[in-house]
Amino acid sequence: MTSPGRETVLAYSGGLIDRAASQRNDPGWIDATLARAGTRLIPMWRDQCVVSGEPAVPVIRPAAGPHQEAVLNAAAEVVFLGLDDHGGIFAADLSPAGESQAVQAAGGERVLDVRSLVGTLRPADAALLGYARGILYWHRHQRYCGTCGFPTRSGHGGHLRTCQNEACARLHFPRVEPAVIMLVERQAKCLLARHKGSAAGSYSTLAGFVGVCESLEDAVRREVAEETGVPVGTVTYLASQGWPFPSGLMIGFRAAALAENVHVDGEEVIEARWFSRGELTEYAAAGGRLGREDSIDRYLLHSWLEEAD
Repeated sequence: MTSPGRETVLAYSGGLIDRAASQRNDPGWIDATLARAGTRLIPMWRDQCVVSGEPAVPVIRPAAGPHQEAVLNAAAEVVFLGLDDHGGIFAADLSPAGESQAVQAAGGERVLDVRSLVGTLRPADAALLGYARGILYWHRHQRYCGTCGFPTRSGHGGHLRTCQNEACARLHFPRVEPAVIMLVERQAKCLLARHKGSAAGSYSTLAGFVGVCESLEDAVRREVAEETGVPVGTVTYLASQGWPFPSGLMIGFRAAALAENVHVDGEEVIEARWFSRGELTEYAAAGGRLGREDSIDRYLLHSWLEEAD
């Protein structure tokens, strides 16, 4: 378990860039930053990174380099992400182009999902690519106002869209969807579930989205009760993780069960069972996956497994 006062940095976390909230609302400043030496462009195509090489390396181009004009001309949206010690960082959405045209414009070789790259990236680099992926996804799905249906227009460097209907003029901001993910434990055992659509014998932690006017702790208790029938008492925060698929925030907890009887809902969860640490070790040795490499569930499971009974 995480030591008090010690932060756990997971994949898609640890981003250190300055998002320049007080400056990005100035179009002139955005244009000057884009033209400045040291600024870079991250080309994306339909939520995938343009990459080159083997192993694959994400293509990140100098904004003033030979591919700048091709990328900017092909981009449906160019969004300011922030500043680092070298200059500005922008994301360019090449989704309107075909895959081969997008790859050629960016000077890459192919496209890959960011999740396939995480094992070779620092958490801060994965966070940057996840940030680019998530905010470009938001732009593609917020082109029309949800209140009146009129088109929206990008502003503030890509961190705002405004409804073009003067009678409405609603401001739309990027949103995140918080979800709780929890390792439920009782008497040196943890509760794992087999979810609908997963292979027989495949178990993982429980998780679910936070409801309206619901605390994170209450969401943990509700989700566990709804999916497995197990009542939960104390809920303890462990760590959080940005989750750009497309715009989530995963918040990890330990949850102390008040009973062991399990009654699965049969809809989201097909089966749930208790594992001792020895049984979980055997499960992993037999090929069972203890969480995705890029997901907080891996941390929840491994940190629990490493503790003494």
